[in-house]
Amino acid sequence: MRIDKAIESTMAMDDATWARHANPLSFWTRVPILLLLTLAIWSRVWIGWWCLVPVAGLIAWTFFNPRAFPPPPHLNDWASKAVLGERFWLARKTTPIPTHHARSALVLSVLSGLSLLPLAYGLWVLDPWAAFLGAMLASMFKLWFCDRMAWLTEDMTRSLGRDAAQQT
Repeated sequence: MRIDKAIESTMAMDDATWARHANPLSFWTRVPILLLLTLAIWSRVWIGWWCLVPVAGLIAWTFFNPRAFPPPPHLNDWASKAVLGERFWLARKTTPIPTHHARSALVLSVLSGLSLLPLAYGLWVLDPWAAFLGAMLASMFKLWFCDRMAWLTEDMTRSLGRDAAQQT
C-alpha cells in the first residue's frame, strides 16, 4: 500500500469528511500542527511526562480537524483547491494526473519527509536549531505541495470540463 493511501485510510476520510476538510478553516487550522507538536514534544524539558497531554491533544485534533467544520459554501478558495488537488493526487492511479504535477508532488513529499530527520534529531538531542529547521522546512515543503495541489485542481477541472465543486 502506498504511504499516502495508508495515511488517508488511517484518517478514515470518506467523501463527507473530504467535503468538510475543503473548508479553508480546516486547512488553515492544520497548518501549525507540526510546529505545535514540536513545541509539545520539546516541553518534556519543562513539564516532563506531562508533555504527553498536549501531544495527545494535537494528535486528537489532527484526526478531528477534517470533521470539525462544515463544507464550505464554495470551492474557489486556494485552500479548498489544495484539498481537492490532494484528492486528485490520491486517486492518480484511477484518474491519471499530468506528469509534471505527479513528479513535483512526489519530490515535495519526499523533501517534506526528509525534513523530519533534522526535526527528530533536534527533538532527540534538544538542539533547538535542528528542530526549528526541520519543522520549518517540513512545513514549507508541505505548503509548497499544497500550492501544487491547488494548481493540479485548476488543471484537472479544466481538462475534465467541470468546476471544482463537481470534483471528487
